[in-house]
Amino acid sequence: MTGPKNIPLFKVFMAPEDRLLPALRDVLYSGQISEGVEVERFEEAFGRFIGNTKVLSCYCGTAALHMALKLAGAGPDTEVISTPMTAEPTNLAILHAGATVVWADVDPRNANIAAASIAEQITDRTRAVVVVHYGGVPASLDAIHRVAAARGIPVIEDAAHALGARYAGITLGAHSEYVMFSFQAIKHLTTVDGGMLACRNPEDVARGRRLRWFGIDRKAPRTLVDVAEAGYKYHMNNVNAVIGRIQLDHIGPIVERHISNGRFFDRALPGIAGLEIAAWDAAAEPSYWFYTVFAERRDDLARYLAERGIASSLVHRRNDLHSVFASSRRELPALDLAYSRMLHVPCGWWVSDEDREFIADTLRRGW
Repeated sequence: MTGPKNIPLFKVFMAPEDRLLPALRDVLYSGQISEGVEVERFEEAFGRFIGNTKVLSCYCGTAALHMALKLAGAGPDTEVISTPMTAEPTNLAILHAGATVVWADVDPRNANIAAASIAEQITDRTRAVVVVHYGGVPASLDAIHRVAAARGIPVIEDAAHALGARYAGITLGAHSEYVMFSFQAIKHLTTVDGGMLACRNPEDVARGRRLRWFGIDRKAPRTLVDVAEAGYKYHMNNVNAVIGRIQLDHIGPIVERHISNGRFFDRALPGIAGLEIAAWDAAAEPSYWFYTVFAERRDDLARYLAERGIASSLVHRRNDLHSVFASSRRELPALDLAYSRMLHVPCGWWVSDEDREFIADTLRRGW
């Protein structure tokens, strides 16, 4: 007799001990644990994975996003258009850069930022648009790029949820001027913590390397450098980097399992009374960090799932409700609708064929 189900919404994947621990031990006792060769090796491997080798590793995704904002020209007396439907660091990074957050409404099909709403919010002070691929579902990049390009505004993708997702047949990481990835503990790939910034222009990579180390070119003789711009201590270290490099050796099957489970739900859940699933552009191929449904009596559904051992959550509080963003508040009717019905259920690598059948059958029974 099997026990009660316990299907978590998130679970950390770590590479097998016999692969990870020897490599980690070598670094820990090498005498070189800060930024060095392992960081370069991880950057090279990650660049190959996303199809863009112009990448900069950082100690966290928020640092990478802050660098993207600085490279895009965000600062005091400027505005950055963003979405409230994300983790708070996405938009706190805009405040860190000294810019004003301007909210755009979302696509009610999936809670991603909507191109039409972005167009309505652009002003002469706009320096960037931040696009979050919520839950691993790529936003409508073609439409967003048309809006941004018409005004010469760079797009910054927050792909923290979307490692391995594709748009128009291309892996996320090369579509926009800047793309940020997070390696925080529960993401598709973790380095314990860390981030990566992919850039379009080589000049941004060169400047970014200086920005992430106090404005100093680490390859130049230390006593001869000139600091022309105040930078930060945002670099990744060799310890996190070697974890990331070994994790990358295993990421393919991990992402594929997320996708397999997500596509199973795409087929299994339509037609359930009181439930709708997310929808997206034909060009988008999600990597399903979690699976989003829109439900009548959403809170009742969450309790019903919990009673049956299935974790679910809203995951993020819409950021426009936080006091720190009070000056940016505006009417967002599409987000109001989506947020009132949204719930996320597990579809990660740990969800077995039996588990996903159980989740789908549980939803079919009603709540």
